[in-house]
Amino acid sequence: MRTLAITQNITLDGCVEMLDPWSDLKTQFDPTVDNPELAAENRRHQQRCDAVVFGRQTFEDFRGFWPNQTGDVADFLDRVDKYVVTGTLTDPGWQNTHVIDAGEPVAAIRELKRKPGADIVVTGSITLCHALIEAGLVDEYRLFGYPVVQGRGRRLFPDGIALPHMTLRDMKSFPGGITYTCHTPV
Repeated sequence: MRTLAITQNITLDGCVEMLDPWSDLKTQFDPTVDNPELAAENRRHQQRCDAVVFGRQTFEDFRGFWPNQTGDVADFLDRVDKYVVTGTLTDPGWQNTHVIDAGEPVAAIRELKRKPGADIVVTGSITLCHALIEAGLVDEYRLFGYPVVQGRGRRLFPDGIALPHMTLRDMKSFPGGITYTCHTPV
């Protein structure tokens, strides 16, 4: 069975919804720019993945930006199989994209996990992540922590959700204060 991983950028206070820029606007410091170690970690994740699942809004955000870019991430997103959970979108308009009916996304993703292949990654798509967490389908939580306190916004783990205990599988730090941790349910 394939691994289903949620990969999220997350603040120190647990927000995954980016409401404000996570870089320093006063100094124009962006810890993701010129960060070869972080880029190498992202490439390592891309090599293990052959499917990315998005909710409709995150998909539309990605589709509006990445096809017009160049580089490792843009190349990866163009070639990888993309799955968009939607009740309204019929023509995704981006190569290698498949539509998952929003009526039964958990069942469709459970079936996708049973098919042969590499890792399946969900990124952004907070509502979809919540549904997959509640269904117990998530095998790994890959969290890129940013040294920012946002003070508001949706969290990866909403109040009231019962979570299993987690085991730390991997941990790294990068210039600019970004950290990476990978956790698996016990």
